[in-house]
Amino acid sequence: MGIHHLIALLFNLQFVVTVLTAVLAFATIVTIGIPLMERNALAARMKSVAERRDELRARHHATLKKGKRGLRSEPVSFMKSTVDRLRLSRIMETNSTRDKLIRAGYRGQAPLIAFMFFRFVMPFIVFAVSLFYLFVVLHLSWSASEKLVASFLAAGFGYYLPDLFVTNKIQRRQESIMRAFPDALDLLLICVESGMSIEAAFTRVASEIGSQSVELAEEFALTTAELSYLPDRRQAFENLAKRCGHSGVKAVAAALNQAERYGTPLGQALRVTAQENREMRMQEAERKAAALPAKLTVPMIVFFLPSLFIVILGPAAMRVMHLMH
Repeated sequence: MGIHHLIALLFNLQFVVTVLTAVLAFATIVTIGIPLMERNALAARMKSVAERRDELRARHHATLKKGKRGLRSEPVSFMKSTVDRLRLSRIMETNSTRDKLIRAGYRGQAPLIAFMFFRFVMPFIVFAVSLFYLFVVLHLSWSASEKLVASFLAAGFGYYLPDLFVTNKIQRRQESIMRAFPDALDLLLICVESGMSIEAAFTRVASEIGSQSVELAEEFALTTAELSYLPDRRQAFENLAKRCGHSGVKAVAAALNQAERYGTPLGQALRVTAQENREMRMQEAERKAAALPAKLTVPMIVFFLPSLFIVILGPAAMRVMHLMH
C-alpha cells in the first residue's frame, strides 16, 4: 500500500503543480537575486592592481631617492599580533607558501599573516567541533578514548584546511585564466602587429578581456605596471608566469623573454604561442569529453533509470493493482 500511495502521489495533479510552482519560484528568486548580490569583481581586481602599481612606483622613487621603502604598510590586527607573539612565521612561512598565495591571487603581507593564523587556529577549532559532535550531538557506541582519538585525527586534518582552500582557489583561478588566455594572445598579437608597444598592448587587452576572465585582466594589468617600474623587463614576464603557474603562460613568458633579449619580432613569438595554447585548450576539451561517458554512468544508474522505470512501469503497476482490488 505504501508504494501505491507513493505512485498515486506522484501522479496527483495538485502535487505536481505545487512542486513545479515551488521550483519556478526558487528559480525566479535565484535568477533575480544573484545579479543583485554580485559585486563588481573587475573593479575590485583593478583596484588591487592600482595599489600594486602605486607600490611599485613608490619603490622606484624610493630607490632613486634612497629613502624609505614602498607605501604599503604591514597590517596591524589581532592576527598579526598573534603571529608575531607566537613567532609562527619562523615555523610556517616558506617561499612555497608565498608562491601559492600569489598564484591564488592573494598578494601582500596581510594574506600571508591570515594564512599562518588560520593554519595555527583551525586544528583547535576542528578539535572543539569534533568533540562537541561526538560527545553531544552524535550518539555513537564508541568509547571516550575512541572519540578522543577521532577528534585528534580531525584536528590533524584541520591543519591542512587552509592549504586545501588555497589549492582550490589556485585551480579555479588557473581554469579561469586558461579559458580566456588563447583569445587574449590573439588580441595581444593584433595589438602588437598594429604598432602598439607591449605595455600598451597589455593594457588594451586587459580592458577587453575582463568580461571573460577578471583574473587574467588583473594579471595583464599588473604585468603592465611591472613593465613600467621594474628595472629588468624580463622579471615582469617571469612574474606573470609565476603568478599564473600554468605551462602555457610559462611558454609565452619564455618566448617574450627571448624576443626581448635577442630582438626577435614579438608578433612571430606571439603567433606561435597563441597557436600552441589553442591546441592545448582543444586537447583539454577533448580529454574532458572523452571522460564524460564514464562520469555519467553512476548518475544515470542512480537517478535516471529509476525515474525511467517509474514512468514506464508506473501505469502498468497501477492498472494491475486496480484489477487486483
